[in-house]
Amino acid sequence: MNNKKLMLKLCPVALSVAMATQAQAGITLYDQDGTSFSADGHFNAFFTATDNEATGEKQQRVRMGFLPNYIGFNVSKQAGDLTVGGRSSFWVSINDGHTTPTNSGIDVRQFYATVDGDFGQVLFGKDFGLYARSNIFSDELLLGTGLPSLDSGIVTLGNISVGYPYAQPRAQITYRTKPMNGFQIAAGILDPSSGESADSNTNNSARVEAEVTYATDFEGGKFNAWVGGAAGENDASDIDASGLAYGARVAFGGFQLTASGYDQEGIDTTFAGNTLTAETESDGYLVQGSYSVDGHRFVLSHGQTDLNGSEKEMDSVAYFYDVNSNLKLIVEYDMVDSAGDETDQIAVGASLSW
Repeated sequence: MNNKKLMLKLCPVALSVAMATQAQAGITLYDQDGTSFSADGHFNAFFTATDNEATGEKQQRVRMGFLPNYIGFNVSKQAGDLTVGGRSSFWVSINDGHTTPTNSGIDVRQFYATVDGDFGQVLFGKDFGLYARSNIFSDELLLGTGLPSLDSGIVTLGNISVGYPYAQPRAQITYRTKPMNGFQIAAGILDPSSGESADSNTNNSARVEAEVTYATDFEGGKFNAWVGGAAGENDASDIDASGLAYGARVAFGGFQLTASGYDQEGIDTTFAGNTLTAETESDGYLVQGSYSVDGHRFVLSHGQTDLNGSEKEMDSVAYFYDVNSNLKLIVEYDMVDSAGDETDQIAVGASLSW
C-alpha cells in the first residue's frame, strides 16, 4: 500500500462523532410516509509548519487535519415493528499525490445497514471497529491536527500511536442493546485485518470485539465511561491477540476532563484491527482537559504509548473558536518526543460542518 493510501486509512472517526462534536445534525432531504433521507458533511484545511529537530527537516504545507473531508448519507424507514436504515460515508483527500497531480482519492469508511426493534439494534456492513472506538471518538483534538506526519500526503494523526490505536473500519456484524439505566452493550464479529492472503483464509481468525458504555447526567454536568475489549488470532504464526481499552469523561460548568487508556498484546499500536505476528505488549493513555465559554474552547492534551519499553508521547495545546454553529477556526501547537526524536508543529485552520 502506498503512503498516501495508508495515511487516508489512518484517519480515525465516524461522521456522526464529528457532527456531535460540532453540535450539528444532517440536512433532511426527504421525510414522508415513515421514510427519511439526510446528508451531512465536513470540510477542513490547515496551514502547518513542522520542525523535526533530529533531522533538521522543516515543512510548510496546506493540508487536511485529523479528519479528512467527507460527505455522508443516511436513510431510515419504519417497517412495522422494525426501523430499517443505513449509512454510507465517503472520505476525500484535498491533497493530491506526489507523482499523480490530480489523484485525490476517495475512501468509503462506512457502508452498513441497521435493523432496530425492541431487542436493540443489529448492524451489518462496514463501520468503525468497537475496540478503542470511544477512546478515539472522545479525543478533544478530533477537529484539529494532532501528531505531525512529515511523510504524509494526507492527514495528520491526532493521538493515534501516542494515546490510542485507530479503530479502523472493517466488515462486521454487530449487536447493540437498547440503553438500560445509562448502560449500553455492543458486541460484534469483525473481519480480520488480513482478509484473503496468499494462503486463503489461513492468516487470521475473525476478530471478536465488545464495548460497554455508561452515561448519566448530574446537576450541572454529565459523566460517561466505557470499557471495551478485543480478541483474535493469527493462525499462521499461532499468535493470540487481546486488548482492553477504557476511559471516562466528566463535564461541568464549561470544564471537561477526559482520561482514557489501553493495554494490549499482539495488536498494532497504530491499527487496532491488525493482529501482529508476535505477542508484542503495548499500552498507552491520553489525558485531556478543556474549558468552553461563549464559543471559545481551550484544550490541553498529553498522550503516551509504551511499546516494548520504547516510549512515544505528545503534548498539545489548542484553541477552537465557533464563528457560528457550522464554522470553527482552530489554532494548535503539538510537541512530539519519540525515543528522543523531537518534532514540533503549529497549525492554523478552519473546519466547516453541517
